[in-house]
Amino acid sequence: MNKKTILSASIMLAGALVASSTFAAEELRLLTWGGYAPKEVIEQFEKETGIKVKVTKSNNEEMISKLKATRGAGFDLAQPSQDRVASAQQDFNIYKPIDLSKIDSSQFISSMLDATRGQSTVDGKVYAVPHVWGSSGLIVNRSIAADVKDYTDLCDSKYAGKVTYRLKRPTLIGFAFAMGEDPFAAYSDPAKYKQIMEKVGMKLTDCKANVKAYWSGGDAMLSLMRSGETVAAMAWDAGGWKLNSDNSDITFVAPKSGALGWIDTFVLPRKTKNEAAAYQWINFVMRPEIAAKITESAGNFTASKGSDKFVDAKKKAQYQESFSASDIDNIKWYPPVPTGLEKIEGKILDRVKAS
Repeated sequence: MNKKTILSASIMLAGALVASSTFAAEELRLLTWGGYAPKEVIEQFEKETGIKVKVTKSNNEEMISKLKATRGAGFDLAQPSQDRVASAQQDFNIYKPIDLSKIDSSQFISSMLDATRGQSTVDGKVYAVPHVWGSSGLIVNRSIAADVKDYTDLCDSKYAGKVTYRLKRPTLIGFAFAMGEDPFAAYSDPAKYKQIMEKVGMKLTDCKANVKAYWSGGDAMLSLMRSGETVAAMAWDAGGWKLNSDNSDITFVAPKSGALGWIDTFVLPRKTKNEAAAYQWINFVMRPEIAAKITESAGNFTASKGSDKFVDAKKKAQYQESFSASDIDNIKWYPPVPTGLEKIEGKILDRVKAS
């Protein structure tokens, strides 16, 4: 082999190594929930971009634990809930700020984007944008209890022994809003929060005659509504739509004072290696027709504007019947819970149970 041949071979080998290195770098390591990255969505993204997607399924506790252990390394994009972003960043410094100029904000439901930005801002920097969401509110048999429009309507004497809800913090929060209070605004004032919870506790104690059962498992609530033992409940949206599929009289109703909502977000781990791919994935899955595929897989809707138009006809009708645009804008999104408030809530719930 002459020098010219050796030189050509060396150049070809070097080029191959560079290409191999470039290809290896084109991988998106996604830390997410089950159902949020279905196979068909991954395959379409990989076909359009050439970026391979490696999915690790997890939950809030595990996500934070993994990123804390590596100081924000090991993944390019993660999906904690909105109430696990600011506090985790303040405590562990595991995320990096989102560059909103790289996000196609026109694809997002604006009220959800604003809510997530507000709750994930630390030292003036935004650390998350919204993805999958869900809510709790009212499930109503409209043929019998059509006038149940807000949480406190569950206490109307005409429904004695005919309603069900949990003795958990969402019930305290929901009733507080329906009674004209803003419990989330009182999170920074424990004395005020306690005053609100005392007021709600008295209401729930007075309401006990209306409660057929305090449900603890979702199947129990579904059974009570299916059998007609109860005609109204406080529960989650997907449960209401599940019942609606069997009985068109029953469905989820967004309360007048606002449904209570959670959002699973997109965040950038602090030591992401492929930030560009992360932004590409976010903008890809927020396209309405792609977001609809995630809804079909996960069972929950996303913050993608107009994606409900692309889900199956039944789910689309259920969603649009339960939520108007103003209902969406009126959702009360859970902020992080400050230390000490759960103790206040626990005492109120114990008192109601024992009354």
